[in-house]
Amino acid sequence: MNVVIMGCGRVGAQLASLLDAEGHKVTVLDIDSHSFRRLPGNFGGTALVGDGTDEEVLRRAGVGEADAFVAVTQGDNRNVMAAQIAKHIFNVPRVVCRIYDPLRKEIYEALGIEAFSPTTIFAQLLKDVLLTT
Repeated sequence: MNVVIMGCGRVGAQLASLLDAEGHKVTVLDIDSHSFRRLPGNFGGTALVGDGTDEEVLRRAGVGEADAFVAVTQGDNRNVMAAQIAKHIFNVPRVVCRIYDPLRKEIYEALGIEAFSPTTIFAQLLKDVLLTT
């Protein structure tokens, strides 16, 4: 699979590392080159500095040939904007977007963006732990 990941924070770097270790083609995009320090030394993918909301940067990242695009920056608005560009302009078949605000998640899904909220997921996990006897 050919995957472009926008955001090389803890989650983006870990996902890139896992996919790369399984032999997938991975491109990681981040606005800060210092973020790439999170990637393992044996990372075989591509690390590209740039803004994933910029169409030209996405072209350079190869999003037009990607099987999947994942947006996992710290900003909900940047994530959904880049996800919409990947899905609706570049026609990436699978687009996944992290959304911290659970109220926005439903709105973004209505726009055709596959979104998940770690806030909701973690709250559910905590509730399950608390209520397990």
